[in-house]
Amino acid sequence: MSTTPLVLAVPSKGRLQENAAAFFSRAGLELVQNRGARDYRGALAGLPDVEIAYLSAGDIVSHLAQGHAHLGVTGEDLVRESVPDAETKVELLAPLGFGAANVVVAVPRAWIDVRTMADLEDVAAAFRAKRGERMRVATKYVNLTRRFFAERHVTDYRIVESSGATEGAPAAGQAELIVDITTTGTTLLANGLKILDDGTILRSQANLVASLAADWTAAARDRARKILSRIAAEEEARTTREVTTVLPRFDEAMGAEAKRLFSARLRWPEKDGRLTASCPAELVPGFADWLISRGAEEVTVASQAYVFAARNPLYEKLVARLPKLVASS
Repeated sequence: MSTTPLVLAVPSKGRLQENAAAFFSRAGLELVQNRGARDYRGALAGLPDVEIAYLSAGDIVSHLAQGHAHLGVTGEDLVRESVPDAETKVELLAPLGFGAANVVVAVPRAWIDVRTMADLEDVAAAFRAKRGERMRVATKYVNLTRRFFAERHVTDYRIVESSGATEGAPAAGQAELIVDITTTGTTLLANGLKILDDGTILRSQANLVASLAADWTAAARDRARKILSRIAAEEEARTTREVTTVLPRFDEAMGAEAKRLFSARLRWPEKDGRLTASCPAELVPGFADWLISRGAEEVTVASQAYVFAARNPLYEKLVARLPKLVASS
């Protein structure tokens, strides 16, 4: 097998780096910077032949698109904005639950009659008819803006690329409206802006992304399988609970009902009537009530550290995109 390392690109600084490290740590994968915080190469403790590349969020996207990294942690907004035909070059394997923010269309709050993209289309046409020029949209998200506006049939506008604080562009007279990323909307509100009712272009968060252009040798796939197995096991444990009880009676019809109502995965009761099931965490209270209503005296619920399974949905998702690349490896 090839000794070329699998390259995993993670953010090099700030909250994103901290969150990425915490995410991998929960899965039992410790990121190690051998020479400290200034070292832009690292490793995964206990997994040889995996190289960590500490990069800016934008560089992670370009490394994935060009095949210089096999896996990476970056925002979906950057992928959709920076990579033409992203679906052919990368695969978004899993959202990671941090770095959440929305790319939105925001207009001045003084535009009281403008609430939707259809209203904006009318305003843009009137703006051009009255002034003989197109309405200006300040944004760093040029490609996302163009695609979204085209889908909504808004054409009378021109983009002003923003390099600073985009939300201040209308007040500064640099643009009539903006497309920007926001988490709470507070900064937009402070700058006298409002988000259009249907103006959310993308609900983004950090994702684990795979490159389809990387050299996916058999060795690289094996390392990816091990990484993704641990991530899937941690996610399964975090989002489910093990439920145990004793029932006086249990049959196939009850099992089918438990699966339908509570997505419960059951292990058939022992001879003493003891039943063990796995259930999504948010459905556990209802499942417990259902079990008690069917004769259970007590229901015990336990968290688990990891739940490993023969089937690895994350790895299957990756391999499904690589048949031609891996056929000769």
